Amino acid sequence: MTVKKQGVLALADGTLFEGVGFGADVTCSTPTIGEIVFNTSMYGYQEILTDPSYAGQVMTFSYPHIGNVGCNSQDVESSKVHVRGVILRNLSPCTSNFRSEMSLDEYLTQNNIFGLAKVDTRALVSHIRDSGAQMCALALRDPSKDPEAENQLLLEAARSAQSMEGSDFVKEVSCSEPYEWTELPWSLRDLSYGTLQNNELWSRPHVVAIDCGVKRNILRLLLQSGFRVTVMPATSTAAEIIDMKPDAVFLSNGPGDPAAVTYVVETVKQILGKFPIFGICLGHQILGLVAGGSTYKLKFGHRGANHPVMDLRSRKVEITTQNHGFAVDKDSLPEEVTVTHMNLNDQTVSGLEWKEKRAFSVQYHPEASSGPHDSAYLFDEFFEKVVQG
Repeated sequence: MTVKKQGVLALADGTLFEGVGFGADVTCSTPTIGEIVFNTSMYGYQEILTDPSYAGQVMTFSYPHIGNVGCNSQDVESSKVHVRGVILRNLSPCTSNFRSEMSLDEYLTQNNIFGLAKVDTRALVSHIRDSGAQMCALALRDPSKDPEAENQLLLEAARSAQSMEGSDFVKEVSCSEPYEWTELPWSLRDLSYGTLQNNELWSRPHVVAIDCGVKRNILRLLLQSGFRVTVMPATSTAAEIIDMKPDAVFLSNGPGDPAAVTYVVETVKQILGKFPIFGICLGHQILGLVAGGSTYKLKFGHRGANHPVMDLRSRKVEITTQNHGFAVDKDSLPEEVTVTHMNLNDQTVSGLEWKEKRAFSVQYHPEASSGPHDSAYLFDEFFEKVVQG
């Protein structure tokens, strides 16, 4: 790792954190700006960095040692890094993994993302938990300039930034054209992702995935569970989706405020009841809005691979991977929509079912390869609902 200059993180509430820069060079005159959030996962940092749901955000890793397994071209959830910046405590000076192709420092440099190491992330995470997620700005210091003046530049940038509330990042991360998905999950035996040919797919039930920022592993598991998968832009109309002659519709994860993606909500309203529907994360929130419910911003969000969720139908507890800053208001939902899962940390809604409309959703990530697999059964459950009609 090439040691960079001193850097600083400024929160909109005036709090400053010092650190050492790595990755791309960013100056205080053109800083990295985003919502400061934290993730409690101990591993899977590359999947986190490339998750489109993190668009517009600066990621703080609460685990103190990051980067020891390096980065590669396979452990990605999309075509690029979506976080705007990275904050961590200790950046590993070396990598030790047979699949590593480059260091985290090199990976962020290649993707033009600025990172700040040597930050007191324990204090930072505690501050976010107490004060709430907020906008921030971070950059390298210029030794020739007054540090107080640079601090003021960053504070002004953080305070003038657009909040995540009311922000639509879905159009930024969604695909622009429909495409077919043929890649299966990664195999340790083959050290690669399997693929299916078109002639192996046409006899399968057809699911259309509305891409609000879909993770690749979701698509892989939909394919593995038995579907033929077509991905369509979030701006697709109900007529365009119906023209694809799907047997089911999937509502993907994605970034930003669910109340801002009114065009997706309207589309789902028009197709609701015509096909079985399964939603994950933002897709779950969209289903809640379609039902007439409302959403609200959480104080600091749920992000990590260790969130306990109870299935209220079986009373079974799953350890889940989560990544969301908004939640569905339980009291706003109509009687015909059932809350099926509950987050045991704060009793927020973690799952919905609308039996009459053949729709269900969860507020967590059953596909997450950077976390537990307790919830992977949901893809098979979706497939069975489609097959059984």
